[in-house]
Amino acid sequence: MTRVDGISGRGAGRDPGRRRALLEAADRVIQREGPEASMAAIAAEAGISKPILYRHFGDKSGLYQALAERHARKLVEGVRAEFSRAAPVRDRTRTTIDTYLTMVSSNLNLYRFLMHRASAEDAATHSAMSTIIRELGRALAEVMVAEGELDDTVRAYVWGHAVVGMVQTAGDWWLDHTAEVPRETVVDTLADLILDGLPGDFAGRVFEG
Repeated sequence: MTRVDGISGRGAGRDPGRRRALLEAADRVIQREGPEASMAAIAAEAGISKPILYRHFGDKSGLYQALAERHARKLVEGVRAEFSRAAPVRDRTRTTIDTYLTMVSSNLNLYRFLMHRASAEDAATHSAMSTIIRELGRALAEVMVAEGELDDTVRAYVWGHAVVGMVQTAGDWWLDHTAEVPRETVVDTLADLILDGLPGDFAGRVFEG
């Protein structure tokens, strides 16, 4: 099973096709019923009992972590792809933020299930989700260093993790206000804050460009 660093591989030796079908059943129930979806409902959707559901993942914690891996990998890959593409940094910053907000708002119940319920109930899942957030910060920092935009690795990592924290926190607020606050407003405001926080010479080149 492909892993995001820090996520358990418990149950990875079982039939991957069956595991995938069970995770898809969990997705359907969580999307339909929200973050309070029960394990019994997930098992019923899959046509099995709760003990059999858990057996495929080791236990409930293993199921939580498998769901975290399944969806976090898509999020990390989507954000990394947007920020790594050939385009001015201002454009990439905007599209990266927009990609993140679009993905979490389109999968709101799953996001809240993983970030709030599962992370609150299970320490291992909380650790796994924290690792995913750090992975996003690391990915942004490495792109900036590789492109020579920030030659100080420490500053690049501080920048990358600060950006991720800012976007995540603002995004959580926006998810409760989507009816009155357009996504574009959040994207533009965050992009301005992020770019103003870059080193002076680089920020100047961005705005002059």
